[in-house]
Amino acid sequence: MVRDLLPVTPRVSSPCVLSPYNNEQMGFLLDWHWVWLSVAAFIAGVLNAVAGGGSFLLFPAMLGMKMLPVQANATNTVALWPGQLTSIAAYRDDILKNLHLALPMGLAGLLGGTAGAVVLLITPQTTFLHLVPWLLLVAATIFAASGPVSRWLTRFNDRRKGANPAAQGPGRRLPVFLCTIVVCFYIGYFGAGAGFLIITLLSLFGFQNLNEINALKVVSTTMANGIAFIIFVCNGQVVWRYCLLAMVTCAVGGYTSARFARMIPQAVLRGLVIFIGFSMAAWFFWSTR
Repeated sequence: MVRDLLPVTPRVSSPCVLSPYNNEQMGFLLDWHWVWLSVAAFIAGVLNAVAGGGSFLLFPAMLGMKMLPVQANATNTVALWPGQLTSIAAYRDDILKNLHLALPMGLAGLLGGTAGAVVLLITPQTTFLHLVPWLLLVAATIFAASGPVSRWLTRFNDRRKGANPAAQGPGRRLPVFLCTIVVCFYIGYFGAGAGFLIITLLSLFGFQNLNEINALKVVSTTMANGIAFIIFVCNGQVVWRYCLLAMVTCAVGGYTSARFARMIPQAVLRGLVIFIGFSMAAWFFWSTR
């Protein structure tokens, strides 16, 4: 069944060229796949804005357009990145106040994201396809654990602050920098659920201000996905006809998400994302068996 998911397409490895996959061998699929891609991108924009986890829908929808697995992942990353970039503006003040921390976090994002994207490009298509269900399972598990772990981290930091009020600031910045590189490697390679990993990492190392944590998370994840964006584009791994459609509908979904956020409880949205994540992982385990 793996062969059914892998169209026969020449691989492009030379930098800064357009893939034959983009120009010659990819015809428009004028069927329900286009509708599903649009719907999935819209919902992904809504989910990313209010709960996270949009890749659980958009990446499988990209694969449904008969793209190669690596190109589907690259196109998904590029389509979602502009929405992440706008978060920089939202946290501008917090980033400027913590510039001495934001700069090394951004550098860690660039280093880790570069390594992850390069490793993705040299991963054989069939190998990556067999990794997809495991990556989705790990990402869904991370997302499902984010709520309980966040509550535990809050209690943990409160106890530590009460036991030693003088030890309220972050420390050991070199280990934070190195661990962030590891997480950003995952972001460049696949990335779903990685934002929560950054939040957990910073909390464990003593960061307690939520605005500061979110600002540093936005810097590192945006830099990691941004450098992956450039690498994927330069290697001709982005199928632009699908990417642009997903980019626009995802932005529309994110823009209109405020109304949905007020109408639907966060617990329901998170439960929906977790259900989608585990369902997609199960489907890929079945289809690649």
